[in-house]
Amino acid sequence: MADIDTLLEQPGAGSHGTTARRGLKHVIESQQFTVPLLMELFERSRGMERVVARGGSLDYQNKIMATLFYEPSTRTRFAFEAAMYRLGGRVLSTEQARVFSSAMEGEQVEDSIRIVAGYADVIVIRHHQEGGARRAAEVSPVPVINAGDGEGGQHPTQALLDLYTIYRERPLNGLSVALIGELDKGRTVRSLAYLLAKFERVKIFFVAPPPLQMKPDILEYLDRHGVCYELEAEIDRVVGEVDVVYQTRIRPERVADLPSLRKYAIDSTVLRRMKPSAMILHPLPRTVELDKTVDSDPRAMYFRQAINGLYVRMALLTMLLDKV
Repeated sequence: MADIDTLLEQPGAGSHGTTARRGLKHVIESQQFTVPLLMELFERSRGMERVVARGGSLDYQNKIMATLFYEPSTRTRFAFEAAMYRLGGRVLSTEQARVFSSAMEGEQVEDSIRIVAGYADVIVIRHHQEGGARRAAEVSPVPVINAGDGEGGQHPTQALLDLYTIYRERPLNGLSVALIGELDKGRTVRSLAYLLAKFERVKIFFVAPPPLQMKPDILEYLDRHGVCYELEAEIDRVVGEVDVVYQTRIRPERVADLPSLRKYAIDSTVLRRMKPSAMILHPLPRTVELDKTVDSDPRAMYFRQAINGLYVRMALLTMLLDKV
């Protein structure tokens, strides 16, 4: 097994980075990440690619991660659990926390976290209520990671792996991005918009049916930070000029005119209008909004994006666990 300190190769950063120890206690929202902290995370993620390629590590064999999911999410839970196992650690896991006897009897998330924190060194929580992860962090003596909270909340680790996928391909400054789909309640796009706002000369196109457009709180945040953005109702108007097309699904029950969903889908016709150098991202799972014929296009990065989630979550775990 490879030694992580050797593979990270961060001269002057100390053991796993002194900046990380100062900068992270919990991972609750995208806004808490500064550009230097993002760059440290991304360098660590590059190191984790090497750790995995060499068979993993045993550096964290005395650490336990608890995944406490009040909503099911196989991909996110598996990614975190694989990350912990690759680091040599152990996992306590549930994807049915909402139907535990304690939750059924009305136990508050704060009480559950206080108990679970006695068993684990880090807690990954997905909660059905917006703000659930923050409530957990406020009482937890061990680090808490938000794996998605509520409708219209945040999913910061997804946004971090999204940004890392872009970072591996092109500079983040000067980026143009189209965020497409059900934006008002989209945790991934909300979290990613916060991260994109930290870079210079970024332009964001929010593409959605008018009732599902991005909420004012994100737009006001972008205004305060001088980020250029436009609201669009059709993908055709922007797809040919952006560097990144970030596609998300639209639930059919939220659209009165189902045939109109085709206006927000990526297929071979849309591919022909895109830049040759563009990237197509999707947090997955997909439905009709992303045709399977797109998979063979070299601009389709969503499966690589999912694998990058392993490396980013490994890096995040080391940044938090090195403080414990």
